[in-house]
Amino acid sequence: MRLYITTAFITLIVLIGIIGYQQQFGLDSSLPIDEEQGGLNDQIVINFSHIVAENTPKGQTAIKFAELLEQKTDGRIRVVIYPNGLLYNDNNELEALENGEVEMIAPSFSKMTKTLPTWSVLDLPYLFHTEDDVKRVLTGPFGEQLLNQLGRYNIKGLAFWNNGFKQILTSGKPILTSEDFKGLKVRAMPSKVLQQQFTIFQATPVATSFDELYTELEKKELNAQENTISNIYSKGFYKLQKNLTITNHGVLGYAVMMNEDFYNSLSTDLQEKVVEAINEATSWNFEHSKHMNDKDLESLQQLSDVQIRTLSYDEQQKWQKLFKPIYENYRKQVSKTFLQEIEKEINNK
Repeated sequence: MRLYITTAFITLIVLIGIIGYQQQFGLDSSLPIDEEQGGLNDQIVINFSHIVAENTPKGQTAIKFAELLEQKTDGRIRVVIYPNGLLYNDNNELEALENGEVEMIAPSFSKMTKTLPTWSVLDLPYLFHTEDDVKRVLTGPFGEQLLNQLGRYNIKGLAFWNNGFKQILTSGKPILTSEDFKGLKVRAMPSKVLQQQFTIFQATPVATSFDELYTELEKKELNAQENTISNIYSKGFYKLQKNLTITNHGVLGYAVMMNEDFYNSLSTDLQEKVVEAINEATSWNFEHSKHMNDKDLESLQQLSDVQIRTLSYDEQQKWQKLFKPIYENYRKQVSKTFLQEIEKEINNK
């Protein structure tokens, strides 16, 4: 013990002498800096909140974007992803973004129709017929025009991502005709267009947030829902509703957004890297989203208790005729011009 105290005392005297020597001769007396740790302190963190599972088109594209941005900035920016509504749910994520409480979100464009009614054009049933139609609109001039509207809400619109076409899942009898919807309670996002498509079929649309959907199904509060195959499979909705009808009647897509104050706080070179990464991630999304839905459909087909049917061509034509009043409502109440523009972009192949 005495030896330990003596050794410590001598070490202290030596350190004092070294510091005094450095000060006397004007040498830098600061301790060595861990450059790696210093770099971490300078690292910019982007918190990216979304509400779906990681093994979905949105979840996987978010991961891809994070990887690309970290690579392009040599680690100067790190994206931390919070899937499954861990940070914010689909009822409060937009407010959190506007208030700067989170840097990035990617809500469905249907969730944005209350704030931006013109966006409801994307919800019109049977507007899109192929994946190419969806890509041409969402990544083209029309999609850019929609994203630019976010600027008035302190939001930087970065891109649209695609999940895929929506199908109908029910817990009771399968949906084979429009009459099969009569009297059903159907989960619908808070979009007037999406709700109108079910009231036309004499069903009752019920606005249920995505994170509460499974619980509502367990409680048997809902008879049916529209959703993509990837969401149906990844969230296990098929365990509670076992009749799936392939209808391809609408598209589920997401608007990737960043808080504009945060974006503007980045240096020009980092802003460029963000745009580069988002563009590459978006291209990746459109290449892989259909494949992910197809793979999950194959998994569902292997389940003996899940019944899968496809809506006939004649029935699809009947649905489209029934949906015409929704188009007329959009023209009269929202924007005739927007509908003309999107139809022109789809048809100019």
